[in-house]
Amino acid sequence: MDKLEATATVCDFDPISGSIPATKVEITVSCRNLLDRDTFSKSDPCKFSAFYDANCSLAFPCTEYGSWTTPLLCEFGRTEVIDNTLNPDFVRKYILDYFFEEKQNLRFDVYDIDSKSPDLAKHDFLGQVYCTLGEIVGSPASRLEKPLGGKKGQEHGFTMSFTFLSFHLSDCDFFGKSDPFMVFYRSNEDGTFTICHKTEVVKNTLNPVWQPFSIPVRALCNGDYDRTIKVEVYDWDRDGSHDFIGEFTTSYKELCRGQSQLNVYEVSRDKDRNPSQSTSLHYMNPYQMNAYAMALKAVGEIIQDYDSDKMFPALGFGAKLPPDGRVSHEFPLNGNIENPYCNGMEGILEAYHQSLKTVQLYGPTNFAPVVNHVASYAAAVQDGSQYFVLLIITDGVISDMAQTKEAIVNAAKLPMSIIIVGVGQAEFDAMVELDGDDIRISSRGKLAERDIVQFVPFRDYMDRTGNHVLSMARLAKDVLAEIPDQLISYMKSRAIKPNPVPPAYSTSDHPQTNPV
Repeated sequence: MDKLEATATVCDFDPISGSIPATKVEITVSCRNLLDRDTFSKSDPCKFSAFYDANCSLAFPCTEYGSWTTPLLCEFGRTEVIDNTLNPDFVRKYILDYFFEEKQNLRFDVYDIDSKSPDLAKHDFLGQVYCTLGEIVGSPASRLEKPLGGKKGQEHGFTMSFTFLSFHLSDCDFFGKSDPFMVFYRSNEDGTFTICHKTEVVKNTLNPVWQPFSIPVRALCNGDYDRTIKVEVYDWDRDGSHDFIGEFTTSYKELCRGQSQLNVYEVSRDKDRNPSQSTSLHYMNPYQMNAYAMALKAVGEIIQDYDSDKMFPALGFGAKLPPDGRVSHEFPLNGNIENPYCNGMEGILEAYHQSLKTVQLYGPTNFAPVVNHVASYAAAVQDGSQYFVLLIITDGVISDMAQTKEAIVNAAKLPMSIIIVGVGQAEFDAMVELDGDDIRISSRGKLAERDIVQFVPFRDYMDRTGNHVLSMARLAKDVLAEIPDQLISYMKSRAIKPNPVPPAYSTSDHPQTNPV
């Protein structure tokens, strides 16, 4: 399989040439088993070019915190050309400003160079890789390997064909079976959804098989293979009042797995069971994420790059649980007491949505149990190999202030940080006190060893124009800004030194084989 490996090395900041204090990261790129595009020799000269998102600082008219949907992509640089090889190890390195608290998108393109023309459009495109700078830095030994994929210009003309079928749909008609059809929605940057395809109606069946259809990748996911795709299923009615059967979410990457048990989705009636009151902070607006979900996504999408398996325990507090209605302040959002881990941010958001259907929000609101829960993980790994970040999203009500203070003081000596995001319009005096920026938090006369709590009210980050992408980026940047210093303070307090710099890339790491 064609693949690309990027290796990051942290460099020292040069106070003379650098205008903005930042960590410098040096990127080295290698490829293995590239596609052979030449008839009488191997893909001669290979060249790599790195494009980064418009949120990186260059003298181009681009919007702050842009994304891959932003029309302008800024080319950062190109490697040298290496002749006649399918396994190039590029020598030229690239130095980027690295900001832990920001999501820095990267795109790597690989070309077979056939002439001296600087216009890449005149050369054979071999593939590309999307990632974030955080993914590279957060990978083991800061070495990230990904398969080359995609096609040049896929955002404009690349299409995919799909075939969908369903079993045992709900029967919405009294005098016959349902007449189901599906509606596909692309998720937008601001949390809204745009319809991109509607299937035909299959009459009088609960087990429909829809006709195959093709759709441009741009229309489906804007070229972002991990972007959420929402699919709603309806029972067609002649008068236009189609009955909602259910919905599911997926992504282009998941759909590309083809026909298998991994590509089976449960159609759930989310609309019937979501919190119905628009005044609720947990209200699930079909066109926009609520503040809880936005805070989760904003912070989680950045820090998840530093976790190797992307599995995160997600807990709720302050609710009555089925079947007996007992009140809990430490329950797994996915409902699995033995395994509260969720797969990535999408898994956490899905577990959050699902939990709102089964639990009843209820007071009092106690923080100490979840703080102690995460502290128990951190207490078991104090050798510097792991560091834990607890994100608490709250409306500001707290019923166990004394116990929470004690829990934080005890956690301050562990490899752990706490982020608190306040949602809603309540007064957050108690959260400010827990933050401890002005007065170090204490309990029973004992001061916290370190300041490990960062609190921000979400309302302070709401963009006046309604740009939720901008709001989330600003929120993440501020709440994560203190994490690096907090991590370093723990390591220094325990005299834990960084691991040695990994050895330089060697071709022996990846045996050279002919591409399949």
